[in-house]
Order: sequence, then C-alpha cells, then structure tokens
Amino acid sequence: MSAVLLALVISAARILDGRGHVIRNAAVVVDGSKIVRIDPHPSHIDIDLGDRTLMPGAIDTHVHIGWHFDKNGRSNDDGGGETPDEYAMFAAENAFATLMGGVTTVQSLGAPIDKTIRDFAARKNLPLPRVLTAVDPIYDNKLTPEQIREKVRTIAAEGADVVKIFASQSIRSGGAPTMTQEQMDAACGEGKRLGLRSAVHAHGPESVRRSVLAGCTSIEHGALLDQPTLDFIAEHGTFFDPNIDLVFRNYFENKAHFLGIGNYTEEGFAQMEKAVPKALSVFQIGLKTKGLKMVFGTDAVAGSHGRNLQELVYRVQKGGQDPMQAIVSATSLAAESLGLGASIGSIAPGYEADLIALDGDPLRDITVLERVSFVMKGGKIVSPQRSQRAQRSKN
Repeated sequence: MSAVLLALVISAARILDGRGHVIRNAAVVVDGSKIVRIDPHPSHIDIDLGDRTLMPGAIDTHVHIGWHFDKNGRSNDDGGGETPDEYAMFAAENAFATLMGGVTTVQSLGAPIDKTIRDFAARKNLPLPRVLTAVDPIYDNKLTPEQIREKVRTIAAEGADVVKIFASQSIRSGGAPTMTQEQMDAACGEGKRLGLRSAVHAHGPESVRRSVLAGCTSIEHGALLDQPTLDFIAEHGTFFDPNIDLVFRNYFENKAHFLGIGNYTEEGFAQMEKAVPKALSVFQIGLKTKGLKMVFGTDAVAGSHGRNLQELVYRVQKGGQDPMQAIVSATSLAAESLGLGASIGSIAPGYEADLIALDGDPLRDITVLERVSFVMKGGKIVSPQRSQRAQRSKN
C-alpha cells in the first residue's frame, strides 16, 4: 500500500497564538497552506522545535521594501540610476531579509516596484513575505480634491491594496500639516468608496484630526501627538502605527549613506534627534490611552530590512510595553488593521500557516525576537530549522 502523506505536525515548548494566549507543550497541525488545529496531545510529531516558542509570523504594517543602498552605497528609494533588473533584485534582497527576520507579511507604502515583489511572492516559488502596497503615494498638496480623487482611482486601477497620503511634512522639516480637510476627505473618502484602506503620514495633532475626521484607516508616525489627539484616534477606532525606534536609529547608524539627499541634511538629522524622545513619549502615553489600537510598523528603509523586530524589542525595553501586548500588536491586531484579521496573524484553524520559531521565550526575554530559527510561509518551510525532525507517520 502506498504511503499517505499526513498533515505536518510541529511541536514546541510553548505556542503563542497571536491573540494573547500561551499553549504549552502542544503542536500545530498544518495541512497544505493552512493551519488545521492546535493539538495538545499529538499522536506523532514531524518537526520537534524543542524548547522554542512557536508563534504567527510578524506583520509589519509600514515598510518601503524597495528602498536600498545602491552600488555606490547611497540611499536609493526609486531605482534611479539603475536598470529595472537591478532595482528589482535589490527589492527582492530586502524582502528575503525581512522574511528571514521573522516577518511574513508587510505593507509597503509604497512604490511601483512593490507590485513586482507582491506578485512574485504570491506565486509562492520564492521565499518572500506577503506584500501589500500603496503603489504610488499621494503627497502633492497642490492637487484639488477632484484631482486627488482621480489619483486614488488611478492607483486603484493599478492594483493598489491601500491608499497612502502625506498629510504633514516630514519630521525633518517640522511635521506641519500639508493637506486641508477637503483634500483628506477626498483621498480617504474615494479610497473607501473603492474598497481601499488608507494609511496617512501625519505627525501633529491637526493633520491627524483631519485624517481621522476623513475616515482614514491608520495614522502613521504621530511623533508630535498629545493625549487629546490620541483619545480622538481611539474614540474613532482609527489604527495608530507609531514608528519610534528602528527608523531613527537606522538613519543615525547609516548617516553617511543618506546625508546630502533631499532633506537629509545636518539640520534634518538634528530634527530627527529631537524627535526620538518625543516619539517615545507619545508611545508611552498611547499605552495608557483606553481603546487605542497601536499596531506594529517600522517604516523600514534602506539598511533596516530584516531588523524589523528590533522595533518590538525597543517598545518593550524602553517603552514599557507588556511583551504579550507587543506580540499581539504585530500579529492579530496588525492583521486586523490590514483587513486580513480572518486569515493571518493568528494560530487558529483555517488561518494561513505563517509561522516562526524563536530560540527562547519572548515573554521572559523580549530579545529572543531577534533569534528566529524557523520560518514557515503559507505552509512551506523557507528557512533551515535547527530542530529534530521526527519520522513521518505512514500507513
């Protein structure tokens, strides 16, 4: 009688389901690309992860997957001076590093190259994270509301998953509002009409309030917010994605690669230095704000791809966030913010088998988030696992 392949059974000392629960000494059963169940008493084990933590792959709600250091070591966010092939390969390198770092889904906000990476990831033949993209952000504040609506219709036709709008200046330029209420109403309203979420770059209270009133889905950054504005975000059920560490630290560590490009000036770097404690304070206030849905996002740019989970370590160690709350923000809550809460971000029956294993217990030592030893994306093992493999059952 020929052998019958059974579902893959993966055991670990502890399983974090992405919803705030710990299951000890159990197994996750995977069939094809889906999770079948959590089995507390498996009859056989295919992959024994030993004293590791198995959890959903992390979801980074804000990256720039194509942004890289080019062959001259300079920051390059649009492939300028490169062939399309070179640009695509740099973006694929970033995506692979991100996946190996434990992030199985990203929202890239955004550039046309994102579509290429998204489509190849969907083919499931290359080890790449799931990608959602804004394709082409809306930043020109000279556009009329109708022109903005037309822009939204254009990116929707080009296959965007989300609308990205710049409602304020960069923090390097002070973070002041750039879009009127009418412009924000047009961008997020047209996006909603077309079934698209909207993610808004906004730093200060006024730009955030306009975005929330316009019905936008998420606020990105928010380094200059206060308690009343955070309460306002929470009251409206808007998601908040504070990027408080990795993006700044990466800029400082790689200053020479950015300096002299656009507003990456000495003054701009000085503004970022001033913003670091402000962003941390906003995050800490946010932790105490009732009902505020703070999700995980890094604003990963050149130099930081693959290091995404360092942001969560900082949120716990410096920001004071509860480790489990931090993990939920990067799994089920992040999935909810992307409109994918019913398919990714949790270990539960019917969910995508996007799984990672950590060498230790992140609830005791959050730094183990940086020690990813096993990655499964859509039921496929995409990284070498340092684990004992049991004999597959046959009949």
